[in-house]
Amino acid sequence: MGDFMETGLTNLSRFLLEEQRTFTQASGDLTLILQQIALAGKLIGAQVSRAGIVDILGEASSKNIFGEMQQKLDLFSHNTMISVLDHIGKLCGMASEESDNLIRIPTKHPSGKYLAVFDPLDGSSNIDVNISIGTIFGIYRKLDDKTEGCNEEDFLQPGKELVSAGYIIYGSSTMFVYSTGCGVNGFTLDPGLGEFILSHPNIKIPECGSIYSVNEAYRNTWDSVIRNFISHIRKNKNRRYRSRYIGALVPDFHRNLLKGGIFMYPGDSVNPEGKLRLLYEANPMAFIVDQAGGKATNGKNDILDIKLNSIHQRTPLFIGSKYEVELLRKMLNEEVKV
Repeated sequence: MGDFMETGLTNLSRFLLEEQRTFTQASGDLTLILQQIALAGKLIGAQVSRAGIVDILGEASSKNIFGEMQQKLDLFSHNTMISVLDHIGKLCGMASEESDNLIRIPTKHPSGKYLAVFDPLDGSSNIDVNISIGTIFGIYRKLDDKTEGCNEEDFLQPGKELVSAGYIIYGSSTMFVYSTGCGVNGFTLDPGLGEFILSHPNIKIPECGSIYSVNEAYRNTWDSVIRNFISHIRKNKNRRYRSRYIGALVPDFHRNLLKGGIFMYPGDSVNPEGKLRLLYEANPMAFIVDQAGGKATNGKNDILDIKLNSIHQRTPLFIGSKYEVELLRKMLNEEVKV
């Protein structure tokens, strides 16, 4: 360990502890929650890397609340997130995209003042074809610390009330990216050490980008303004825009966070509210991009300002660099015409 520390590398645990010391009232509860989520990322990442040689590929026999077939690795990831968090005494409840109802802390374990929400495996349709996928998480503080347990109202807070959010991406390397409201930092897993090492300190998304990410197969079902926006930026003579779309929010967002651009998942004539979940996907990513200097909107309002009506509420999402997101928002609200 001495040799490791002498290299000047900073691992996630050390970074969290140093960040914790900057908050004089910090109890260490949030630090422990984030450490446990990082542990879940290591466990899930290990299974992802072995998915082709163990019986974990393909569909399970169950469906989630939306009637979608759950993948085997989806269920493993869901159960892993719960198992690393339900016993630590820092949470009063959890909510998962894969669960119809709130996840209560077993009475045999102590309860805490925080809530965790997560999409345990974003992009699971890509599992069988070995494309990057991810885990998304958010952490809230419950509304009343003096009450026992939690209720659904605790989970319906707008995203601006998040105390921390982040994601883990499983690709050519495994990365843990998070924020506690003090900027965004990224850590890459060193398989030899088994440690997340600070690799992307103080991430800032470029003010303007050159990438747009959207499934253009649905172009004919969108509002004409969105089609016009894409045509407009593609004609930009000062910046050559490129279409890049993986089909999973975490890797598409991660690329644009580092390189600049806009990710779009609009509503359409079949799904006017889009398909992304506000609580599990849009809010955590909006928190991250806001801390990195970017923007996120549903086309009318900032994502972080939206009050939820249900834990499985859907939303359109336009997220990324300020210039592109704000231009699209203004076009959708007829504030500018191009």
